[in-house]
Amino acid sequence: MAVARTNPHPDPPHKGEGDVRSKLRHPSLIAGIVLLCLVLLPACLSLVWTPYPAAHLDIVHSLAPASATHPLGTDPFGRDLLSILMIGARNSIAVCTAAIALGAAIGVPVGLAAAASQGWRQAVLMRAADLGLAFPPVLTASMIVAVYGAGMGGTILAIGLFNAPAFTRLTRVEAGSVLKRDFIAAARIAGRSPTAILRVHVLPNIAATLLVQATIALALAVLAEAGLSYLGLGTPPPSPSLGRALSEYQTQIFDDPLLVVAPGAAIALLVLGLNQLGDGLRDVLDPAVARRR
Repeated sequence: MAVARTNPHPDPPHKGEGDVRSKLRHPSLIAGIVLLCLVLLPACLSLVWTPYPAAHLDIVHSLAPASATHPLGTDPFGRDLLSILMIGARNSIAVCTAAIALGAAIGVPVGLAAAASQGWRQAVLMRAADLGLAFPPVLTASMIVAVYGAGMGGTILAIGLFNAPAFTRLTRVEAGSVLKRDFIAAARIAGRSPTAILRVHVLPNIAATLLVQATIALALAVLAEAGLSYLGLGTPPPSPSLGRALSEYQTQIFDDPLLVVAPGAAIALLVLGLNQLGDGLRDVLDPAVARRR
């Protein structure tokens, strides 16, 4: 009868597998994921459950302290603060994600077109992109609110238009570098059209850089959305928002500091987590940066 023998010296894991595992253990990457989960998990949970309806008024229990019934207490109208923060974080994340997606959808194609162009065409495209920097989010949101009224759409448009030039500039620089490589010349000799070269050869090679830019831009978008909501230019009532919570509860800071500390901490965790995630992704996706550090 044949006897199965075990190898006393098992083959070591492939080098590529070890590299992937070491990259996934990057401190900034792990810290960013942990910090984001502290806000993202309750925000996602609010899609199916919150302790109380965010608009539920209970004046009798207004400004109630933290307890088993209300883990973070209640606001001056008796609304559960935890429920407001869960839905407010969800709204803020949704608005900022849509805004950055809009900025990338505008900026990346313009940057690719500028990289593939020369002379005055490239100059016109870049100056048109720079025009977006002349209108900061507050000014753009003010104009949109004056015409259409406050709403999520105006916030998304304002933040997205402001971030589009950054994607345009980054895409032009990175795509211009890729277009100088030998495999691009080979693709041209093979008869590939300029559009196909940009789509098939250039865009995949700069996707990692764009992902890092999107992560960092998302952190700035969270601050911009909070600022716009604080000024009354963002998500309108009765939809909760982290920035508007700061604005509404600032007068109660000495009566119940948690009303201001809790939404401020949620914003800080989002921004810090996204920044840490962006740093980790940059080191993982670009080993040259990690070696310089």
